[in-house]
Amino acid sequence: MYIPYGKHCIEDDDIEAVSKALKKDYIATGPGIAEFEEAFARYIGVKYAVAVSSGTAALHACCFAIDLRPGDEVITTPITFAASANCVLYCGGTPVFADVDMNTYNILPEEIEKHITDRTKAIIPVHFTGQPCEMNQINDLARKHNLYVIEDAAHATGAEYHGQKIGSISDMTIFSFHPVKHMTTCEGGMVTTNSEELYKKIKAFRAYCITKDPELLEDKEDGPWHYEMQGLGYNYRISDVMCALGISQLKKLDSFVNRRREIAKRYNEEMKDFNHIVLPYQAEDRDSSWHLYTILIKEGKRREAYFKLKEVGIGVDVHYLPVYRHPYYRKHGYNDVICPNAEAIYDQILSIPIFYKLTDEEQKYVIEKIADL
Repeated sequence: MYIPYGKHCIEDDDIEAVSKALKKDYIATGPGIAEFEEAFARYIGVKYAVAVSSGTAALHACCFAIDLRPGDEVITTPITFAASANCVLYCGGTPVFADVDMNTYNILPEEIEKHITDRTKAIIPVHFTGQPCEMNQINDLARKHNLYVIEDAAHATGAEYHGQKIGSISDMTIFSFHPVKHMTTCEGGMVTTNSEELYKKIKAFRAYCITKDPELLEDKEDGPWHYEMQGLGYNYRISDVMCALGISQLKKLDSFVNRRREIAKRYNEEMKDFNHIVLPYQAEDRDSSWHLYTILIKEGKRREAYFKLKEVGIGVDVHYLPVYRHPYYRKHGYNDVICPNAEAIYDQILSIPIFYKLTDEEQKYVIEKIADL
């Protein structure tokens, strides 16, 4: 038996949706993309959504949309996947790392404020494990200093903050549809926003910044075949086939998230008296979507616990090495960066299985093996 820490859920209706999409006239750059975007925007409660090829592409598109340039700084968390900071580098900007809260593991607003300079252009808070960050405080800081907020909600599809869906609060929010996330399009991502200006920039960027729109063309006399590249965009397009899967998965998203919440609740109840671990703290004013269930292993025994659980068929992982500790970052000016809370958390955290089709029996087995550590 092997129980992974995360796993996609593809059912017969998903397969049927993909099969139907493959039989249509357009399997790429067709009407299925807009259909998925409109459905996702309705679910989140925003005006606009742009589907792209990955969550990383979504982050890059957001940095392009705010005209991020060399010399600009963007503040983000070190406890995240590298893409949350890499997107800044792609545009020539400089990522700045602010420390995290020892309870939620999310970026601290007071640490963000310490790092704001006249070069700061944006904040990228990451909703780690699916628990929303302190978005009221973060957006207050952004308004005070005239900054953009790009929420990285790769972990937080379906999460809520003060009763609002994540994705409807800030300038832009990105989502990931990688297979271990709540819903999947195999690979894929989405940007949500209420800004028409940002929406148009992101939509252009995902397709080379090429347009045939007569109202936007500089050369209006060439002919109906004429198209122009008006910026340096990328091929970050998503296919109609992937979007067909996304539409099918979106219909089940609430059930996917609710099942994760049930699993988290059982972990919380049955492991609350385990003295050798610390359970994940959840603030009362927000609802996590529980992409990850992350425990802290006490007394420096994380490494030992990792291998013990692997040996008995339980897929555990560590999320994440602080971004500034990656060799690339150390070689490019981050060798002296230290966020003490992030370091302490990284040395102890362990992600254990949580996904829609995790059975009660499998979860019972995981709990028993953690009890034996």
